[in-house]
This record gives sequence, C-alpha cells and structure tokens, in this order.
Amino acid sequence: MMSENTSVSPAGGITPLQQMLASGTGALFTSLFVTPLDVVKIRLQAQRTPFSKVLSVECVPWSVHQSKWKCFVYCNGLMDHLYVCQNGSSCTAWYKSPTRFTGTLDAFVKITRYEGIRSLWSGLPPTLVMAVPATVIYFTSYDQLRDYLRCRMGSQGAHVPLVAGALARLGAVTVISPLELIRTKMQSRPLSYRELRVCIQSSVAQDGWLSLWRGWGPTVLRDVPFSALYWFNYELVKEWLCRQSRLDEATFMVSFTAGAVSGTVAAVLTLPFDVVKTQRQIELGDRETLRVAASKSSSTWLLLRRIRAESGTRGLFAGFLPRVIKVAPACAIMISTYEFGKTFFQKLNQERRLSSL
Repeated sequence: MMSENTSVSPAGGITPLQQMLASGTGALFTSLFVTPLDVVKIRLQAQRTPFSKVLSVECVPWSVHQSKWKCFVYCNGLMDHLYVCQNGSSCTAWYKSPTRFTGTLDAFVKITRYEGIRSLWSGLPPTLVMAVPATVIYFTSYDQLRDYLRCRMGSQGAHVPLVAGALARLGAVTVISPLELIRTKMQSRPLSYRELRVCIQSSVAQDGWLSLWRGWGPTVLRDVPFSALYWFNYELVKEWLCRQSRLDEATFMVSFTAGAVSGTVAAVLTLPFDVVKTQRQIELGDRETLRVAASKSSSTWLLLRRIRAESGTRGLFAGFLPRVIKVAPACAIMISTYEFGKTFFQKLNQERRLSSL
C-alpha cells in the first residue's frame, strides 16, 4: 500500500492511473451520448443540400460560393474529425443512406427502425481510437498540472486552472495532431500500413517533420483558449454552486451544471476560431484526398478579417446555436462523469487505507 500512496496526487487523493480510468470512462459516456446527435445532424444536412454544398453554412458561412466540398466535419463530443468523400463517390456508407427525413425526431425514429439502432453510432469506433486517448491525456495532465501549480503557488492562485487547462490542451493537441493527419490519409484512399509508412516518409522527406503537424496552429488557437476559459470558469462556477448549496464537495449535479455553463461560455467566446479551424480542416482534406495543391495559407488573423469583411461580425459567430447545443451537454457529461469517477476512487483508496490499519 505504501507504493500506491506515494503516487497519489496531492489534491485529489487518487493515483494518475485512476485519473486516466476516470477520464477514459467519461470520454466513452460522452461519445455514446453525443455521437447520435451529430449523425442525425449530418444526415439531415446531406439530404437538404447537394453534395457539392454538404458542409453547411453554420460551419463556413462566408464561403458557400465555393463550387465543391469533398468532406465534412464529424464530432463525437470529444474531438472534431474530418470525414473524406471524393466527389460523393467514395463516401462512408452511413452518410449516403437513401432514407428521407422530415425533421430531427423523424430522423431518430427512421434510422432506428430501418437501419438499426447501431446506425446512430456510425463512425464512432475509428474516432474513439484517437478521441479517448486524447481525452485521457488532456484531463489527467490538467489535474496533475493544477495540483503541481497549486502546491508551488499556494491556494490563492485563481489563475491556476486557466494556465493548467491551456498547457494540458496544448500537450494533447500536439500529441494527437499527427494521428489526425494519418487518419485523413487512410480515409482518402485504401492504404496498407506499409503504403501508409511510405506515404508518411515521402511527406516528411519533402516538407520535413513539421508537415505531420499541418493544421496544428488553427487547432491550438481554438482549443487552447477554449480549455483555458473552460477550466477557469468551471472551477469558479463549481465553487459558487457549492457555496450556494452549502456543500463541502461538489455533487454530480453541481459538476454537471458547472460543466454545461463553462462549456457554453468557452464555446461562444472561441466561436470565431472554430470557423477558421473548420476552413483549415477542409483545406487539409482537399490536399490529402484530391491532391489539391496547397495554396499559400493566410494567417488566422487575416482569415478572421476576411470573414468579417464578407459576412460582418455575425459571420464570426455563425453556427452559435448548433455549437452550443453540442458543446454544452458534451462538457457537462464529460466533467460530471470524470468527477464521479474520481470520487469513486477517492472513497476506494480511503477504504483500502482504513482496512490496512
């Protein structure tokens, strides 16, 4: 028992491995809940607009004038992923299903009735391969960094969650970014692992190792501020709710509410960067799928100015409602499940220590 106690985190009372198990469980629950919502949304978009405009205005409101889209963005509640379609001819089967829907509820009913309930989780397995590890890295790193900074700076450091959240997300994005590029390559055409290795080697030989992190910048500009704002607001809201309810520790509902509120605030404030990141993801899909020559990429700030010039300030916040509807419940489920898992392990560790006395 001594070896376990020495690795227990100072604030949480649980080991890093237990933090990883709690965050992994939360990631799984979040994906299972949010994926059907995004599958239905994508299917509705696919039937309402021709394939050449499948990426809806909510994602890139200022560029609907472009003639063709070759991919769409899919979200499992944890990460955004690029699904590649080559002119509609080689898109994933669940996306091309002919069933017609009259609305969201009708889509849920018909998909379940005619295609089976498993279709609501179409596309989930391959994205979980990256989403769950990324979430485990992110949440575990946040807790470890927060505890370390609080030990060094004392409990008065109100900005500790902000710094820890930003650093944890930066690390997770940096680790996962090459895997997302590899996944996009594999989706673009059938590749054996040997061919994939040759493809990556040639890309590195031509453009250097940094080519594996193509698209890293826009992702960081959206996700790092989001995480910093999210954790800062989450800790504040959770503490306020505990005071109002006269609780010593946050309950499941307190964590759920604080997660939803902080996720909503962070999603709205970082929405302009989400628009830019989506555009960059589409450009990445074009390059990897159809060998479109990489155009000279504009900086994020120039893209933001261009969007504002073409669509006004509203263009920077287009897609507000769909993003909030997706992000708020995902954040609430993830953090409340994670906190519940940590509480479970804390009690388990206490019982073990008592039984060893």
